[in-house]
Amino acid sequence: MKSPFLDTALEAAAAAGEIIRKAYRGKFKVRYKADASPVTEVDEAAEAAIKKILRKKFHGHGFYGEETGKDKVDAEYLWLVDPIDGTKAFVRGYPIFSVQIALMHEGELVLGVSHAPCWGEGETLHAEKGRGAWRSAERLRVSDVARLEKATLSTGNLATLADSAGWARLGALIPKLHRIRGYGDFLHYHYLVEGKIDAVIESDVNILDIAALTVIVREAGGTFTDLSGQAVGLATRSVLASNGQLHETLRKALAHS
Repeated sequence: MKSPFLDTALEAAAAAGEIIRKAYRGKFKVRYKADASPVTEVDEAAEAAIKKILRKKFHGHGFYGEETGKDKVDAEYLWLVDPIDGTKAFVRGYPIFSVQIALMHEGELVLGVSHAPCWGEGETLHAEKGRGAWRSAERLRVSDVARLEKATLSTGNLATLADSAGWARLGALIPKLHRIRGYGDFLHYHYLVEGKIDAVIESDVNILDIAALTVIVREAGGTFTDLSGQAVGLATRSVLASNGQLHETLRKALAHS
């Protein structure tokens, strides 16, 4: 049975997804932020739709959105929203982007919805603390791979890692693995909780990219930390996500000597 929080988050994700689907591969205005990342009028409309639905139901909750920023971030409940995680993909017309909605309660991530409206026929994963990770009525579970030589690792954004001593440690790790891939954005996390891959590494993210996915991975039986093994929080900027069995081995392989 879904909670009112999850029902509302799914409604908000669906509303945003409908806006996004109608605009996908069409004409829309694009502008660029100070860091050269794109933002479109579709991002803004999708976030407005999400915010309206969440606020109507939970008007006292805080809200932290990619496009509209922070409001009441010290509230007991805080919604974390990226209306289009993967805007670059959306702008260039390939479907590896998603709506990300998470709920934090007193600093703990307790709910996540990851909705990919243009991936195939559309795909939505969701999870609440203690209730498992799901795609519709299908419960999701990470793999049971426990050895590096049988493991598949996917990498995402790596710019900061590539400019550090950790790059050499990642290079030393790669030959020990069965496969390395680079699925990126929501996709490799969805594959992780489906047991199709076994770990994900990224070094250049923000909490809005990963908050919902953190809950989903954990509820599928996996482990989700930053690259140093620290818990995910509002300041997190890197990811080590795994099926759990490989986590400590990977963390040690990437750690400073």
